[in-house]
Amino acid sequence: MIRTDLHVHSAWSDGKNTLSEIAEEALARGIRALGFSDHVYAPYDIDCCMKPGTRGSYQREVARLREQYRGKMDVYCGVEQDLFSQEPTDGYDYVIGAVHYLKIGDKYLTVDWKPEFLLQAAELLGDIYAAAELYYDEVSRVSEIPGCKVIAHFDLIRKLNRDGSLFDKSHLRYRAAWKKAADRLLKSGLPFEINTGAISRGYQTDPYPDGEIVDYLAARGARFVLGSDSHRKETLLYDFERQERLAREKGLILLEEAKEWL
Repeated sequence: MIRTDLHVHSAWSDGKNTLSEIAEEALARGIRALGFSDHVYAPYDIDCCMKPGTRGSYQREVARLREQYRGKMDVYCGVEQDLFSQEPTDGYDYVIGAVHYLKIGDKYLTVDWKPEFLLQAAELLGDIYAAAELYYDEVSRVSEIPGCKVIAHFDLIRKLNRDGSLFDKSHLRYRAAWKKAADRLLKSGLPFEINTGAISRGYQTDPYPDGEIVDYLAARGARFVLGSDSHRKETLLYDFERQERLAREKGLILLEEAKEWL
C-alpha cells in the first residue's frame, strides 16, 4: 500500500487537527512521507485559508516537525494554492494547484460549498454549462501557478452533483469543457491527483477525477498521485488501498514516492 500522503490540511487552514496531532497519527499508521498542504491565504476565501501573515510561522512549525521525525518519517511543507491567490509560493517544498471559485467580474463564487453559488453562477453566465465551461477554463491554467507540482481534484465542480440535479456530466458541452482543460494540462507534464476527499466526507462514492476523465488522461500518458485531501487525522490515506488496486488494474502511471514528483 502507498504510504505517502501529501494532500493534508490542518488547523492552520480548514482542518480539524494540529500539525503535531496529524504527524503523530501519520507515524502510527506507518506513513513514510507526510506533506502538509494548508490552503494559502486568499482575501476571498477567509473562512478556509491560512490567516494573512502566518506563512512564516507555518513553515517554521513544519520545519520543527521535520527535524523531530527525521529518520522515522519524511515531513514536507506544502501548500494548496488557489488559482486566484496572489500569495508568494517561495519557501514551500511543493504547491498543489487548485480551483475552488468561479471568478465572474468582481465576484468569487465557490464551486464546492453550497449549490446556491453554482446556481448563481449559472444565472449570471446563462446556464449551468456556461459555469462548467468557465470552471474548466480556470482549471486549465492551474499549471501556471508558481511552483505547482500537482493538479488537485480536477473535476471538483461535481462535488455537490452526486444525484445529477445540477448538471448532466454526459452533456456534450460539459465533456467538451473538461477535455479542453485536460488537453492543455497534459502539455504541462504535471501529475493529476486521484483525490479521495469527497469520499471520506460523504459527498461522492468515487474520487476526483471520475472514471471517464481518468481513462482519457491515462490514454494520453498522464501520471497520477494519490491524495486524501484529509481535513482530520482519521482520514489520512483514506481509501488508498482500493484506489491503488484500481489504478494498477487500469495500468495507470502511479507515482508512489514523494521524490518522484516533488
